[in-house]
Amino acid sequence: MSRGDMAKPLLGHRSMEGDPDSTPAASRTIGVLGSGDFARSLAIRLVCSGFKVVVGSRNPKRKASLFPSAAEVTFQAEAVKKTDIIFVAVFREHYSTLCDLADVLAGKILVDVSNNTEINHHKESNAEYLASLFPACTVVKGFNVVSAWTLQSGARDGNKQVLICSNNQEAKRTVAEIAQLMGFTPVDMGCMSSACEIENIPLRLLPAWKIPIFLALGLFLCFFTYNLIRQVIHPYIREQKNKLYKIPIEVVNTTLPCVAYVMLSLVYLPGVLAACLQLYHGTKYRRFPDWLDQWLQHRKQIGLLSFFCAALHAVYSFCLPMRRSHRYQLIETAVKQAVEKKMNVWVEEEVWRMEIYISVGIIALGLLSLLAITSLPSIANSLNWREFSFIQSTLGFIALVISTLHTLTYGWSRAFDENQYKFYLPPTYTLTLLVPCTVILAKVIFNLPCIQQRLLRIRRGWEKGRYVKFVLPSATGEYSSGETSSNV
Repeated sequence: MSRGDMAKPLLGHRSMEGDPDSTPAASRTIGVLGSGDFARSLAIRLVCSGFKVVVGSRNPKRKASLFPSAAEVTFQAEAVKKTDIIFVAVFREHYSTLCDLADVLAGKILVDVSNNTEINHHKESNAEYLASLFPACTVVKGFNVVSAWTLQSGARDGNKQVLICSNNQEAKRTVAEIAQLMGFTPVDMGCMSSACEIENIPLRLLPAWKIPIFLALGLFLCFFTYNLIRQVIHPYIREQKNKLYKIPIEVVNTTLPCVAYVMLSLVYLPGVLAACLQLYHGTKYRRFPDWLDQWLQHRKQIGLLSFFCAALHAVYSFCLPMRRSHRYQLIETAVKQAVEKKMNVWVEEEVWRMEIYISVGIIALGLLSLLAITSLPSIANSLNWREFSFIQSTLGFIALVISTLHTLTYGWSRAFDENQYKFYLPPTYTLTLLVPCTVILAKVIFNLPCIQQRLLRIRRGWEKGRYVKFVLPSATGEYSSGETSSNV
């Protein structure tokens, strides 16, 4: 769902006790036309919510056993006569089969719950098409963004929002009350012209994840190719050694931390750019460029993908000693040491480097796990804003710093070893340090008192060049007003 959808107001909820015209749930009868999966789930949810349910089916005897015993299953014409609110749970292509019921349906509220198979598959929405077939009825679009599983399991196990639109306000209010009594949160999406937008929502495949996923795949391909050249192609050309066996594990395991590290830094880089723009313009009321605004909105997804790559890196690293090639290399190394009669091969520096490297990596992964967990809506809703900001901002930046230490410890003195430059290409980890170190340096600069205070004033509403009124006491004790620039 787009950001604008979430900003639309909720439908007002009328008190069932204070409104004499409202019908208690236990005595209200709801009709359902259709006998598919969604119709069955809808009937179950309505019955559990205290409604009387009558289901209209073309073959009630065969379908009756599929519905709860409390629901009455009868022919469509009989079901329509017993209620004024009817959920139309049939496909668009079957709407025409209901035309024989046009006279009986006149004056009733039809709730269209259908979806299309493709985005904008038809010129008009399903709800608008249904309204054109039954002009004497009031059509309301709703419940199409709720899955059959959510209806059966209850709102607590799925999305609680039910998007509703119609040209009739009273009909929308009635359907909204039903949704609230079922445990859902109705969201007013306006008039019937919004039905097309509502019907497209369930068809979108991870709309907020497309850019982050393509970004992660792009980084993975770039680093994978770079590592392939250094670890496989270089030994083959220079030493005629076949290192293709490294591709499934070693090359991938060298690529994953690079992607995770850069993606983590890209979570905090847009905040740095936004702060630079605010300092440059001297105001927080100037709109960011569209690319930066989109970047800021995708930080959550970028961070979760960073955690995913880091977790895969940990699993791959854990599996490295299990490879057959690793065992052969250990045996080969042991044989060489025996031939050379080396009794003590302990290198203190390498031991400390690996101990610190692994320890810092575990801490970084732990912090990334905490960031990923607190980004889940169920966990984030249990935190106040200060707690959430502390974890996502402060601890997130600490995770970036520790990840940088993890990378530096891995490199140690290798960056100065000429043997590490294959085809004159620097080691991969040196390339990954560019963006994170830029972010860390910028954060340090922004924490300098002179810059931090100015940025804090801007974010509290101060603007460069804006004149503000002030009041000064005169010599007689009276107060006089004047103006000055907030830039002073």
